[in-house]
Amino acid sequence: MGELPEKYPEYSIMYKTLSNQIKVLNKRKENSSAAEIDEIEQKIQNYKSEISRIKKMFPENFFEDI
Repeated sequence: MGELPEKYPEYSIMYKTLSNQIKVLNKRKENSSAAEIDEIEQKIQNYKSEISRIKKMFPENFFEDI
């Protein structure tokens, strides 16, 4: 396995939290109006970009089991 970032526990927790938030937002999106859906989509995109940034700090496939 490759080198882990210095604060890997915090990043790992953050990754899990963001992933869970995306799941919650996707469920919430089903019962929302068009205006709310746009806002929810923006949040999801922000969370996904943060997840992508976190993944780049870790060895390849580190989060595949999560």
